Amino acid sequence: MVMYDDTTIVRGSFDLNYISEYLLQAQWAELIELKKVITQVSHKKQRPVTILDIGIGNARIVKHLSGIKDTWQLIEKYDGTDNAEACVDLSKQVIQELGITDKVNVYLFDAKNLEAWQQQYDLIICTWFTPGNFYPDDFSFDKYNPQQNRLDLSNNPSFESVFSAAYKHLHTGGEIVLGACYLDNHATRLKQEESYKKMGMTIITDEFDSFTATQQGFWSQRFTKEKLQHYLSFAAPENIHITALDTYDYAIQVRVQAI
Repeated sequence: MVMYDDTTIVRGSFDLNYISEYLLQAQWAELIELKKVITQVSHKKQRPVTILDIGIGNARIVKHLSGIKDTWQLIEKYDGTDNAEACVDLSKQVIQELGITDKVNVYLFDAKNLEAWQQQYDLIICTWFTPGNFYPDDFSFDKYNPQQNRLDLSNNPSFESVFSAAYKHLHTGGEIVLGACYLDNHATRLKQEESYKKMGMTIITDEFDSFTATQQGFWSQRFTKEKLQHYLSFAAPENIHITALDTYDYAIQVRVQAI
């Protein structure tokens, strides 16, 4: 993934004045579903759970979870990683202000190196469309021209390697929770493009791509159920569960259960 060094762009991507209503509602929908997962797994294990958050961003998820006492008491430890230093700094500031440093730690870490991570967790989460931010290492934001050399995403080694590694870091009975994730359809593509344009970015993809990318180095892939099952082939299909987060085929949550 690109190491986003431009603090202005990173912070701007969290600015509610520039975020579409679709994105805002996806935030709340995924949080509601995530709380259900935390409760279910904690009750199943009969103890508080440990969580790794891949792409912690501005610490939005942990901020809201910590504000709900009933949910927060079901969490023993919460680790967050991000490959953007601006996000790590912002998250640490939020966590310090909330007074939750006893449970929460944040690390500057590229998820593509997750094989080297040393800890196991009950839940590994990747929220607010971050699962779609993992793109092939050889992708060029400067040179991409879909008409001349369209990218084939029948496989996505970056996505597959990150989450297959994450799966190995789960305790028995643990889960990976991906979502929100974009659904791959024409209407969703238009909504993605609208969001990026609202943030002042320039789109470099077209209607035949299954992802949206910008000159500024942002990338968001859309998914079908079949593609997700292919990418997540390390898990049996019956252990992959998809939940709609809206009524208009925009976003989903994906749960991958370890047996």
